[in-house]
Amino acid sequence: MMSGDGLLEFPCDFPIKVMGKDSRRFRRSSLAIIEEHVGALTTEDVSERQSKDGNFVALTYNLTIETREQLDNIYSALSGHEDILVVL
Repeated sequence: MMSGDGLLEFPCDFPIKVMGKDSRRFRRSSLAIIEEHVGALTTEDVSERQSKDGNFVALTYNLTIETREQLDNIYSALSGHEDILVVL
């Protein structure tokens, strides 16, 4: 069943980018939150980009989102975590 919500039609492929300090803890925390909401990911579902000085990293999770509620819950959980500085 497809449901529309503004500009998005669900289910849909949706990239979520998170940024934080370049640390193992940041990577583990953000991945755990994502997988709690969408299930296990593969290495192909995640890309990363280092900041120019190497202190920060941006991780992009390419997800299949089923509902607007699921998307909102993911953003809320990521935004509320102390290791995550930015969620886009």
